[in-house]
Amino acid sequence: MRGHGLNSGSAFGRFRMRLAGTAMALALAMHWGGSTMAQPVGLPSMGSASAVELSPALERTLGDAIMEQGWRDPTFINDADVNQYLSGLGRKLVATSTNGGQHIQVFAIRDPQINAFALPGGYIGIHSGLVVSAQNESQLASVVAHEIGHVLQRHVARGMTQQSQTSHLMIASIAGALLAALAGSGDLAMGVAAFGQAAAVDRQLGFSRQAEQEADRIGLDMLRKSGFDPRGMADMFGQLTNASRLNEGMGGGMYASTHPLSIQRMSDIQNRIREAPAVAHSDSDTFWLIRAKLKIIQSRDSRALNTALAELRGEAQRYTGVRQAAAWYGLAYAAWQKKDFASASADLARAREGGRNFPEVASLASAIALAQKNTTQALELARQGWARWPDNQGLALAVVHAEQGAGQDAKAADFLADCIQKWPDEPRFYQLRAQSLERLGQAVQARRVMAVYYEKIGALPAAVEQLQQARTMSDDFYVKSELDVRIRSLQEKLKSDRALLERFRQ
Repeated sequence: MRGHGLNSGSAFGRFRMRLAGTAMALALAMHWGGSTMAQPVGLPSMGSASAVELSPALERTLGDAIMEQGWRDPTFINDADVNQYLSGLGRKLVATSTNGGQHIQVFAIRDPQINAFALPGGYIGIHSGLVVSAQNESQLASVVAHEIGHVLQRHVARGMTQQSQTSHLMIASIAGALLAALAGSGDLAMGVAAFGQAAAVDRQLGFSRQAEQEADRIGLDMLRKSGFDPRGMADMFGQLTNASRLNEGMGGGMYASTHPLSIQRMSDIQNRIREAPAVAHSDSDTFWLIRAKLKIIQSRDSRALNTALAELRGEAQRYTGVRQAAAWYGLAYAAWQKKDFASASADLARAREGGRNFPEVASLASAIALAQKNTTQALELARQGWARWPDNQGLALAVVHAEQGAGQDAKAADFLADCIQKWPDEPRFYQLRAQSLERLGQAVQARRVMAVYYEKIGALPAAVEQLQQARTMSDDFYVKSELDVRIRSLQEKLKSDRALLERFRQ
């Protein structure tokens, strides 16, 4: 990448490079259910990296490199509430498995199609349409658990390196695209498929029926041990089968093409549910609020938005309690996006009726006040919410945005330092802290922090560039020495990553 100034990565959606599509459209072949292609048996003979099974370390390296591109795609939902909820759901599930230390990061993409997929290295993508279609939290958790089952059994790594011409071309193409990204080239963006559009590849590559049943079994076990209702898996399968009008061997729609369900799989799930003890699960408030929010986020045009708004108004009239509050929250979020702040405030007040309150509602209230240039109220609302929900990233960001909006960059920088200690793997806190430090005149430190941001999202060339800029600005011998060490370390990692990807191209 070239020309990375301090603010060049201020929002993931601003990136124009479309190289993501090449890598992701190929990598997403490891989807939830696929063709009946047999999985590899045993290990093939040693040769190039693409001809042997990926080790967990290499798989994670490849997954990190792919996600560097995915984070930049416009369909990636860069929302703190959504990301914290989904990743928390994934961690809760995997913690009950036999490999509770497995890295799992669940993210969402803006796509109304009902789908989900697993990438190398424990990354799991969820289409917004899947969350919106779920009728309860156990249904959503069942899909995430199924994907984690694929990760734990290393189906992704094995499928990518099986001895077939198609899989070899897939991993070689991914490696080529990622090498171009490391070199800073954006030309390959021309004409490539967008992030998440991998249906054609899914028809060629997929998990065997045996692998699917294995993921079902592991997912069902995690679902039960995590306190979710295992019936959610059978309900979700039944709902999706009916929605797609599927019978085994029949097509129709994205789900039909990438998630074929067999009578055998459904029967196996139902039998396991009958044999297991019943679990009573109460949906979290956050599930309903995130579901309402995603109804709005996934609406790409006025027709879809009007449909979503009509659905939310219907839910606001039909339900009581948290489901009613979530509907009003979704309507308030839509009004805030349209800059109709009077309606947003009125809808948010309805969400709070009867003394109900939620961290997502508190952060939106602060955002509405900030959008109206009422920084004092925005800051007060954000800090009140943070005092009540100190583990909510959305409220942490609300505090930061309000402090920065009020010109309190010193307070914002200190607060962000605490957030980084609490959530060291969340890139956005580094990015915002760098911006406050820059405004405070601490240019060298700002670039050092921005380098960590780029490192966290896997953009190593940009991280090196930030550190080199910091070195040029500094007159302190010791600071320059520290920067030299860090620059060499990142350059060595870049060199190692390039060498690995070159092996996959063979």
